[in-house]
Amino acid sequence: MALVEALQSSPLLFFGLATLLGLLVGSFLNVVIHRLPKMMENDWRAQAEELVNTGNDAPKAAPPVYNLVVPRSGCPKCGHQITAIENIPIISYLVLRGRCRNCQTQISARYPIVEAFTGILSGVVAWHFGFGIAAVSALILVWALIALTFIDADTQFLPDSITLPLIWLGLIVNLDGTFTDIRSAVIGTILGYMVLWTVYWAFKLATKKEGMGYGDFKLLAAIGAWLGWQALPLVILLSSVVGATFGIILILLSRMGRSIPMPFGPYLAMAGFIALLWGKPIMETYLSQFQ
Repeated sequence: MALVEALQSSPLLFFGLATLLGLLVGSFLNVVIHRLPKMMENDWRAQAEELVNTGNDAPKAAPPVYNLVVPRSGCPKCGHQITAIENIPIISYLVLRGRCRNCQTQISARYPIVEAFTGILSGVVAWHFGFGIAAVSALILVWALIALTFIDADTQFLPDSITLPLIWLGLIVNLDGTFTDIRSAVIGTILGYMVLWTVYWAFKLATKKEGMGYGDFKLLAAIGAWLGWQALPLVILLSSVVGATFGIILILLSRMGRSIPMPFGPYLAMAGFIALLWGKPIMETYLSQFQ
C-alpha cells in the first residue's frame, strides 16, 4: 500500500494525480454529454413505436447498438474513427490544431474545455479535502455535476440515469457522516425535492406556464442528500443569483427574448459545488453578522 501512504503524506502528489485523472474523466464526460441525450431519444422513440405497433407481430430489424461504448467515436463528417493517440486530453486537440486528422473538419473547442474544466475542478477538490473517502466521494459528485451542467445546457434535460443514482449515492456516502449526518441527508433529499416542486406548481398556477423541469427537483434533492438540508438555503440563493445574473447577461449580449426558456440545472450545479467546498465558511461568516 505504498501508493496510498504516499498520497496520504503528499497533498501535492494527490493533487497532481487527481488533476490528471480529472482530465481523463473529462474526456469520458464528453462522450456522456454527447451520447446520453441521444440514447434517451432512441429509448423514447422505441417506446413510442412499441405503443403504436401493439398487436403487430411483424418482426423488425434490431436497431444498431448505440451506447457510451459502442460505436467508437468518430468524425461526424467523414466517419474517421478516433484512435487512442488522437484522444489524449487537450494535447491531441492542440496537436491536431482542433481539426479532424482525416478531413480537416473543425472540432468543437468545447471538448478540451470540458477536459480542462474537469481536471481543474478535480484538482481543487483533491487539494481541499486531502486524500480520503471525502475527496473520492466529492470527485464523483463533481464529475456528475459537470455532465449534468452541459447536458442541461444543450438539451434542457437532466437525465434520471444520473440524478437518481446521485441521490442514493449521497445517502450511502453519508451513512458514516462523510459530509453530513444521515438524518440531515434524508431531510435534505425530501426538502430539496419538495421546495422546487412547490415553486414549480405555484408558478404554473399563477402563470399557466412551466418555470422548470422535474429534473431540477431531483438535482436539488441529490444535493440535499450529499450536503444535508442545512446547505439548501445557500444553494437555492446562490443558484438564483447566478442564474439571474447569467440570464440578464445573455439577454443583453444575444438579445434573447425573455420568453425563451433557460436551463436552471447548471446554476444548481454551480451552487452545489460552491456549497460542497465552502458552504460552511460562507454560512458561518453570514451568521456572524447577526451576533
